[in-house]
Amino acid sequence: MKLFVRAFTLIELILVIVVFGIIAAIGSEIYAKIYENYLVTRVMNRLQTKTELALEQITHRLQYRIKQSTIGTNVHTTPFTYIHTADPSLNSNFTVLEWIGYDDVGFKGIYDTTTAFYPPVWSGFIDLDDPNTNQTTLITPGSHLTNEDDIIRALSDNNASISDAVIVFPSTGADFNVSKYGWNNSGRSDYEFNISVTDDTTLTINDDVPPPEIYERYKLVWSAYALAFDPLTCTQDCNLVLYTNYQPWANETFNGTDSSKYLLLEHVNVFRFKQEGDVLHIKLCVQDQIVDQNISICKEKVVF
Repeated sequence: MKLFVRAFTLIELILVIVVFGIIAAIGSEIYAKIYENYLVTRVMNRLQTKTELALEQITHRLQYRIKQSTIGTNVHTTPFTYIHTADPSLNSNFTVLEWIGYDDVGFKGIYDTTTAFYPPVWSGFIDLDDPNTNQTTLITPGSHLTNEDDIIRALSDNNASISDAVIVFPSTGADFNVSKYGWNNSGRSDYEFNISVTDDTTLTINDDVPPPEIYERYKLVWSAYALAFDPLTCTQDCNLVLYTNYQPWANETFNGTDSSKYLLLEHVNVFRFKQEGDVLHIKLCVQDQIVDQNISICKEKVVF
């Protein structure tokens, strides 16, 4: 007796093919969604890491600022206008953050093989009781000033030297005016004083008008810094750059021929800053594009 097994009918074959097709389509869609989520997560992690690193660099620089010198600059006016970052009228039109920073490397010191110690190159203190201290001669015990020129040249890629350095007294008195830091070719640098190094512990002030009063504490400065979009008038998908190696007290500006420019972060949409008391708030927003998706993240930091 022969046994016959019934074969699939054409309708059954079509149904099987349709069912498997539906399953395959659903599976493909699931895999595509998983891969898309993976790409989005990877891009977000990359953006967060880059933004965090940029903010770390910015806050590290700002930690060594002369706090009263920070300004917001409006590059949409001719000439540029600026106000102190603590000014209540600071708004989104002021897109450039500028400040004068003191030499933290020289202040922390360089390694001395003889003592196996890091003595400061400049101590930040003036001996007001020393008989040799006066309006033009400053005795600064604990300093090793003859090493400062090497530090400045190394940090500036030989674009600056001790001849570009000035000292700033943290106390400016009751007549505080941010323009007296020499910003924007103001021709006023009443708070900075040109110096030369006489020996390891002696600074000589070379200004035609010496400081009206000598304070016990000082900061040694050789550069101002600026954070700005590149190009300056960019509003979307911008490069955020750091300008350095320029001296406002010598009528130099961040966008002049004397400064150096370094890229910090790409694809920046928002760069905001504001000051409350002595604390600066910095906000960055960056974006990236994946197919038809625009991914954006924002991060903030405070600098004391």
